Amino acid sequence: MKIKFLLIGKTDSDILSKGVNDYIKRLKHYIPFEMSIIPDLKNTKNLSEGQQKQKEGELILNFIKSGDFVVLLDEKGKEYTSIDFSGFIEKQMISGLKNLIFIIGGPYGFSEEVYKKCNSKISLSRMTFSHQMVRLIFTEQLYRAMTIIKGEPYHHR
Repeated sequence: MKIKFLLIGKTDSDILSKGVNDYIKRLKHYIPFEMSIIPDLKNTKNLSEGQQKQKEGELILNFIKSGDFVVLLDEKGKEYTSIDFSGFIEKQMISGLKNLIFIIGGPYGFSEEVYKKCNSKISLSRMTFSHQMVRLIFTEQLYRAMTIIKGEPYHHR
């Protein structure tokens, strides 16, 4: 199985980028991992919130193939403990999936078409984080899940 992480917009903060890149390097020791960045839309001040979600949704859907298991990082998604999240990942790994795709949408969330394509939604917290912070938090949690699955001491129980 390959894990793909799909994002809207680049990370402006060097500190956050370095952290994300560090966890990506660590992850690649456990599982094939790929991060794809969809560039921010141009001239968004001329677009309504709905139009922006629609345009971003069209770009997101170009990355999703038949048979992919799609998980949206969404404020209305299911919350997991780190151990429960590792169980979710392990279940997907043994299910025979080819691609597990996690997606962070734009500032207004996802279009209805993207919601229709998703298999699951996960919330990292009831708190709100910047999209750039979520990247670091999520890659760390994914790395933590891999170490839990392998029985390594990174996560203290």
